[in-house]
Amino acid sequence: MSTPPSVETVVVDGLALAQEIRKELSEAVGRHVAAGRRAPKLAVVLVGDDPASASYIKGKRRACERVGMDSSETKLPETATQQEVLDTVAALNADDGVDGILVQVPLPKGLDPKEVALAIDPAKDVDGLNPTNAGLLLQGTADLVACTPLGCMEILRRFDIPLEGADAVVIGRSDIVGKPVAVLLQQANATVTQCHSRTKDLREHCRRADVIVAAVGVPKLVQRDWVKPGAAVIDVGVTVVDGVLTGDVDTEGVQGVAKIVTPHRRGVGPMTITMLLRNTLTAYERRKGL
Repeated sequence: MSTPPSVETVVVDGLALAQEIRKELSEAVGRHVAAGRRAPKLAVVLVGDDPASASYIKGKRRACERVGMDSSETKLPETATQQEVLDTVAALNADDGVDGILVQVPLPKGLDPKEVALAIDPAKDVDGLNPTNAGLLLQGTADLVACTPLGCMEILRRFDIPLEGADAVVIGRSDIVGKPVAVLLQQANATVTQCHSRTKDLREHCRRADVIVAAVGVPKLVQRDWVKPGAAVIDVGVTVVDGVLTGDVDTEGVQGVAKIVTPHRRGVGPMTITMLLRNTLTAYERRKGL
């Protein structure tokens, strides 16, 4: 087989792109405040003392501050009961000064995240995980969509990746990433193949794809010879291997073949937080009829 022609690959700087979008969000928030309205507010609930979750929440608080949004944190102990978490969510649902609610996952063992997601007011569900919003996504009418899939789509849009009529492969079928990103790609008129652990000959599916979204948590699953020359490759997976964060894509290996690739650091991650901010602004504007 002949060697495919070398492609000039763009390694997406997700942080730089996120900062560009956050500037746009900051300007939008500034216009609301200048009009005499309060700033949008995100309320975050943390249950337990997971260091990674605490770090994520700190990053979200800083991100809110930088775009002029308000934020609050409610911390519950590791021993909190399901009812205590639900009561906390109910109080935030009833607070008219709160526009977005996010309950940080994973929750401690014994707590049901699906019941918590169901309890969040769909109008404040900035994580897009409430079944109402998931159903609206299927209908194509959702205002609030899971943040990581939104980030993936925004990357594709900002890099002018044509989706109409494109062949797209999504590796993974989670409720948080795989399923919603497949729906969003379909709504952009791509032809989508959703692959998973039982898919036969995954490599061949990928080799036909114009767009690959890898979100399965298998380190360096997508190799150079899996990628069609000129394809867009979005790496969502993150796995710790020998203490090092590793993505689902061999980022270095696909360079020279892929048109764009997102690295596992400074790739989709910053975009996820940015889409959380965008969802908070959207929720604020919808709730106020703006």
